[in-house]
Order: sequence, then C-alpha cells, then structure tokens
Amino acid sequence: MLQNFQNRIKINLPFLQESKLLIAISGGLDSVVLTHLCKETKLDIALAHCNFNLRVKESDADEIFVQELAKTLKLEVFIQHFDTSNYAKENKLSIQMAARELRYNWFQELAEHLDLDYILTAHHADDNLETFLINLTRGTGLEGLTGIPETNGNIVRPLLSFSRDVILDYAKSKQLKWREDSSNASIKYLRNKLRHEVIPKLKEVNSNVLQNFENTLQHLRETEDIVEESVNAVLKRAIIDINNDEITYDISQFLKLNNPKAYLYEIFKPFGFTAFNDILSLLTAQSGKQVVSQSFRLIKDRTHLILAPLPLEDDNEVITINIEEKDKSIQNGIIFFEKAESVTKTLKNEIFVDAKTLNYPLTVRKWKEGDYFYPLGLNGKKKLSKYFKDEKLSLLDKEKCLLLCSNNEIIWVINHRADQRYKVNNTTNNIIKITFKK
Repeated sequence: MLQNFQNRIKINLPFLQESKLLIAISGGLDSVVLTHLCKETKLDIALAHCNFNLRVKESDADEIFVQELAKTLKLEVFIQHFDTSNYAKENKLSIQMAARELRYNWFQELAEHLDLDYILTAHHADDNLETFLINLTRGTGLEGLTGIPETNGNIVRPLLSFSRDVILDYAKSKQLKWREDSSNASIKYLRNKLRHEVIPKLKEVNSNVLQNFENTLQHLRETEDIVEESVNAVLKRAIIDINNDEITYDISQFLKLNNPKAYLYEIFKPFGFTAFNDILSLLTAQSGKQVVSQSFRLIKDRTHLILAPLPLEDDNEVITINIEEKDKSIQNGIIFFEKAESVTKTLKNEIFVDAKTLNYPLTVRKWKEGDYFYPLGLNGKKKLSKYFKDEKLSLLDKEKCLLLCSNNEIIWVINHRADQRYKVNNTTNNIIKITFKK
C-alpha cells in the first residue's frame, strides 16, 4: 500500500510534496494509517485532534493516544476541546453536523494561523460509497451522486482510492495501534447501518463493487460536466441583469426548454430551494407570486424572475430626523439637509422644499398599503400603489422605496418623486435642499 500511496501522491497530488500539511486525526484506524503513510513519504505534516467530549473517558483516552503517537513520530500536535452537545443545541444541529462544523472551522483557523497549505482527512473508498448511498436514500440530484471530491479547496483526501480492507491489511502488517470508537458499532446512525449491514452484502454480491463504483463515479462526473455546460448556456441567454445581490432572469428563455424543471433545479438548488414544482409554476403565475428558501426568494415580476436575498427583519425601522441634524444615515445611504439660495435644476436624488412647510421631527420609513401623496407637477393625490404600477416598479423596487415624511405626510418618495404640498413657491424665503446619496 505504501508504494501505491506514494505513486498516487506523485502522480495525482504532487502539490502535497512541497506543502505544509495538517492531518485531521481522530486516533482511529484510517487517520492513524494516513499519518504513518505521510510520515513514510516524508511529507511535512502536523496533527490536529478534536476532543468532542461526547464519550467521556473514551474521548480523553483518544486524546492521550494521539499525543503519544505524535511524540513517537516526532510530530507537532494540536488539541482542541469542544462542548459539542451545547453547540448542537444552540445552533439546532444534529450531533454529527455540529461536530463536523466545529472541526472544520477549527482546522481552517489553524491552517490560516499557522500558514499551512492543506488539510488532509482520511476518507477512503468505502466512505465514498457510504456517502453515495446516503444521498441516494435521501433523494438528490446529480451533484449528490458524484461522491466525495479528492480535493475541495484546501481539503485533500489522499486515501480516497483505497478501500477499508486495504487500509486494515496495511495497519496489521505494520503492527500499528489505533483506537476504536464505540459509537461506530451502533447501527442507529444511517452511515453505520450502511457500513455494517448493506455494504458487506454488496461486496458479497460483487467483490469488485468498489472498483465498479469508482468507474461509475467517473462517468457521472463526466456527465456533470456536460450538464454544467448546458446550464451555463441557458444562463447566458436567461440572465438579463445582475444588480447587487439580485439576479433577473427572462422567463421566456426557460419556457423554450424541453425540460425547464431540470434546468430550474440545477440553477436554483445552490440557493437552497427545494420546491421545484412551485418554481416551475412560478413561470406562468401572476406577477407578484414568490417562492422562498431559507435565505433567498424567487419573485415573478411580469416577464421576469427575480432572485434576491430574504429581507432583513429590521427593514421596517422608522428613522427619526431632528431639526438640528444636517445628515442622517438611512437604509443604503445618507440623506443630507442644507440651505439653498434658489432652486436649481434637480437631479433624481435631490429635491427643494419650503422650510416652513416642514414639521419636525421628520421620519423615514417604508411605504405601506393606503399611503398616498400629491405628486409634484400633477393635480390631486395619488395612491402610492397606483404610482408604483404606473412607474412599472417591480415588487423588489417597491419594497426598497423609502418615504421622507412630515407628520406622516409624504414629502418625498426618495429618488422618485417629490410631493406638491412642500414645493418652493413665490412666497418661499427659506429653501431647504434635500439630497440622498448611496
């Protein structure tokens, strides 16, 4: 196995030979073998061990074992203790997900602090098959069936092509010692159930199952490249605008496709969406309908779909402006107040008002149903909802609109239209210029 490992490093992962490496070591069979192989290959390695404090005496014994191993091999070792149970509870995670998040966050912190190049984990071919089967049983797209990547950013898995049996044979031949995690024997976890009950049966049916699985993964990855190329071609036609955090898509480009749902899945799954039948229905829904994920929303706006982050909870905050304040930070910018000698040609982001018409404190707020104003240059009042419709503002544009108000009367639909009641006239002797700058 050592020769095969060294050949794989030389041919597939040559960058590891000149890099500073951190091995994630639990004390179990896989990470102990990885440590010995890297040591024999003369790679520049240090060890990192997480004590998750989940198995009391066992966890402490694992830590002591890793420290002794590092001492024997003359390697630097880093140990970190975690209160995993509380972290899981506070962040509403399973114990397994909490432990994963804690260890990878710490590994990245170590790598950055110590100027390490790569983090090595001991995932192997059996782990890859287990992950494939887990994703398959839970339901997934193509990306969930392409297996664990050998390299993902600065995470590298040099044992991914080796089976658990090969790793075990090597450990026994070298008379290596390792720790057994008692929780690995429990079949209450899906991964362990697959490991102990399902995969052995598959190997009985076909002793070459891991090699055949690797071949299948290669075919799936090649297919994934084709899918990505096709999706990118559709996106090139469909995306008509990218503005800050928002992306606008031309719905007609999706409707031309033979299987729009498949493309919608590939395009919007990375944003956390799961209700793809609803997204498909959105293409022909009435304007204003939307579908949400945990962090994003898709909005039907006439002939477009708009992807945007969910609004923040404090978006409806009312900001007060006192008479002595010459500027005030508001959402997405600053509003300025200054005296003016006369009215000049106005820009979209500024208005001139008669100071005597203002009743302080002024306020800045979002619009709400029932709001109306007297648009400058027009006779009579107009509901904001009607004004927005006439201006062809999208749902997101309407949500972003801020109102500058006096006694809850609208002075200015900021960056859109001033109110007639506050305009400068022939009797005005105190002019205020109000400017909004992003």
